[in-house]
Amino acid sequence: MSILTTNKNKEMGQASRLLLVLAVVVFVAIIITFLIIKMANKPTPPPPPPEPQIVLPVYEGTLGNIRFVFESALDRGEVLKKSEIINSQYGHASLKDLIVTPGGKFIQVTVGAQNIGQENIERSAWTIENIVDSKGRNFVPLEGYSIAPWLPEQDLCGALLKPLFDPTPCTRIYEVSKESTELKIRVKTGKDNKATNLASGKDESLLLDLIVK
Repeated sequence: MSILTTNKNKEMGQASRLLLVLAVVVFVAIIITFLIIKMANKPTPPPPPPEPQIVLPVYEGTLGNIRFVFESALDRGEVLKKSEIINSQYGHASLKDLIVTPGGKFIQVTVGAQNIGQENIERSAWTIENIVDSKGRNFVPLEGYSIAPWLPEQDLCGALLKPLFDPTPCTRIYEVSKESTELKIRVKTGKDNKATNLASGKDESLLLDLIVK
C-alpha cells in the first residue's frame, strides 16, 4: 500500500471521528436547549380552591304582593305560666301553667305581612306555618284552647291586607326540640295571593331565618 493511500485513509478516519464528535455535540446541545426551555416555561399552577360561599340570613321575602318580615322570636322556656296569660277572654281561675313536652321548649314567633300591591288582599290568603331546623325537622304551631290564652286576643294571622299599610303581625307558639339549631319559619300564601288557592294547596312559600332571644 502506498504512502498516499495510507494518508488518505487516515484523513477519512479523522473526518469520520470529527463528524461523530460534532453529532454528539449537536445532540447534547439539543437536549440542553430542550431542558432550558422546559425549565423556563413554568407549569401552570393549579387553580386556587373555591372560596366557601357565605349564606346570609334572610329576614324578609316577597310572595306575590305580600312582603313577609321577621319581627321576633322568643324562647319562653319549658313553662307558660298562668301569670303570663294575655288573652282576657280566658278566666285565670280555671287555667293552669302549660308545661312543654319533655326535651322541648316553647318558642313564640311573630311575622309581619304587608301588602305591597295596589288592591286589597283578601282574608285567609296568607299564613305562617312550621318552624324548620337545620336537619329539616318540622315543628307545627300549637293550636286550640290549650295555647290560646297565651296568644294575642285578636288573631291577625291571615287578616285582610290593605295596600301599603304597616305589616300585620301574626303570632304563633311552637314546641321545639332543645337540640334544634338554625331555626327558620315557613310563610305561605295562595297563588296570586288568593285564599281559595291557599285552601286548595295551590300555594307558594319561603323560609325566613329566626333570631331567638
